[in-house]
Amino acid sequence: MPDTVIQVENLGKMYTIGHQQKGSYRYTALRDVLADGAGAFLRKLRRPGKSFTPFNREEFWALKDLSFEIKQGEMVGIIGRNGAGKSTLLKILSRITEPTTGRVRLKGRVASLLEVGTGFHPELTGRENIFLNGAILGMRRAEINHKFDEIVDFAEVSKFLDTPVKRYSSGMYVRLAFSVAAHLDPEILIIDEVLAVGDIQFQKKCLKKLESIEDSHRTIVFVSHNMSTIKGLCSRALLIKDGEIVKDDMPETVATHYLADAQEQQAMIDFKDSYTAAEISFLKAYLCDKENNLSSSFDNRDAFAIHLEYKLHKEIRGLRIGFLMETIEGIQVCGATDFVFTDSTRKPGIYKSKCLFPAHILNSGKYTILFGADKFPYTQSLMRTEHCLTFEIEDIDRERPLYDRRPGIIKPTLTWQVVRPYPKNQ
Repeated sequence: MPDTVIQVENLGKMYTIGHQQKGSYRYTALRDVLADGAGAFLRKLRRPGKSFTPFNREEFWALKDLSFEIKQGEMVGIIGRNGAGKSTLLKILSRITEPTTGRVRLKGRVASLLEVGTGFHPELTGRENIFLNGAILGMRRAEINHKFDEIVDFAEVSKFLDTPVKRYSSGMYVRLAFSVAAHLDPEILIIDEVLAVGDIQFQKKCLKKLESIEDSHRTIVFVSHNMSTIKGLCSRALLIKDGEIVKDDMPETVATHYLADAQEQQAMIDFKDSYTAAEISFLKAYLCDKENNLSSSFDNRDAFAIHLEYKLHKEIRGLRIGFLMETIEGIQVCGATDFVFTDSTRKPGIYKSKCLFPAHILNSGKYTILFGADKFPYTQSLMRTEHCLTFEIEDIDRERPLYDRRPGIIKPTLTWQVVRPYPKNQ
């Protein structure tokens, strides 16, 4: 039987969050800090037993009593909504963060790709960072040299190999970071959804590489919001909700449970600061019926509208805003973008992209939508959300109320012709 390479026992991670008390100032200057420090010192001298602080402290448990094992050669997908605790778990498995309670046992070398540039020194060149990462993994220089050309070829950064990585684009960072992590033969590879940002063709290349790594009986822990990727690559999946594992099963079963749990029909979402980048921030998304009212339930015979509000922080040429629609089972239905012209430029400001989805297309059932943004030449993703809007299509046939549901995802209204066969020659 395969060995256990990751063993997690009663794992918990607690953070302390500070909240300013009501009435405390919002802006703090240096003189305020010095004055407060002096004041607090004097108050302590006068009343040593009393604590004076402008903050209330709150304990937040990002992970609660997690226990599971992963065998050698397994590819395990981690699923969960934003804030569920997925990234915290990966940081603990990668030895970046210490757990508050419990313990983790790892057998073998661990390589992780958690976010752009993790593990790279910005002042060092791409070449130097390859050797640095290899050394961190405990590899000899001869072993790294043996893999060096393969790493560079896969990452497609040969022209910039002797350039400090602080001058790399985010796409170059991701390509080199993934290539290093995948080719330096770690026994355990941990990947967050960093691959969702970057070149589409390179993402496909990475997925093929992950398949070859799995075939070599190395262990992979993979976080993704893409249910198709999880179901296509992984042999097992864990669903995390509010810091706890609520499902550990086959990927198809866990994905269905996750989407079903998320399908509390949601007609509108305020992204707040969840999705913001240097060039664009998503503000709000919502669904409206044919009368422009917020709704999460629509008749198959009626059109409905999909809205996304966003803010551009700088001028963008060839921007595309789009959505991907899936069924509750994670089957992709369709995608669409607001693309018009490559050379069109959108200036900084707040925008809304609206898509009118026609009637007589979707079959009855539950559906979910996620949003994304990219720009010309459309190989680099600027932003991608998780599934954030959910809705139901109802098949209300008033003339035939007992009519059975048609098979399939779509239910178009099609034009038929019935032609009487030509009479046979007598």
